[in-house]
Amino acid sequence: MDLAGLRKMTKAKLVILGHDSCGKTAEVTYGCRKLVDKDTIDLEILDTVNKLEESQVPNPMESSIKWGDGFLIMYSVTDRKSFELVSRLKRLIDHVKPTSGIPIVIVANKCDMENGRVVQREEGEAMAGHLRCSFFELSVAESGSAVETAVYQLIRELRVEYSKHLLAMDTRSRMLQMRHALRNKLTRSKTMQW
Repeated sequence: MDLAGLRKMTKAKLVILGHDSCGKTAEVTYGCRKLVDKDTIDLEILDTVNKLEESQVPNPMESSIKWGDGFLIMYSVTDRKSFELVSRLKRLIDHVKPTSGIPIVIVANKCDMENGRVVQREEGEAMAGHLRCSFFELSVAESGSAVETAVYQLIRELRVEYSKHLLAMDTRSRMLQMRHALRNKLTRSKTMQW
């Protein structure tokens, strides 16, 4: 029986990170329920204010990262500084959550502002590929559905990691049960010899 298939991820905590100029909101946490691929999921979303200061140890953003299950890192195509912050945020996530498989989606915002563009789409795609993250270029101002698509991708990646985690736990549990059964069998056979 595939236990991982029976247990579905029903809740997730998402954190939105990025420079203040990238088009995010102010610090706010909100909840919602979404239907993604025919499964309902309750989301808690934390939209952070940029608090990434190298001089502060521990960094105030670390508690937000510890809280989250998956991350949207946003930058603005009209602000190179926000683009350069993405790699630092990814390193901070890797530092705070050193386990592999933390889902991260990089979102390039303000693609409707072509006249002010300073970061090309290819640069964003290349960075996302290098950091092994999914990538979306969109305009929050023009399309809420584009944002939803990026969030749904993050949820799908979270579900994959959740299934891997359940499978690993089930495998470990079976191995421990086998070890226990073998130990009991060896103990019984030793006592029978005497």
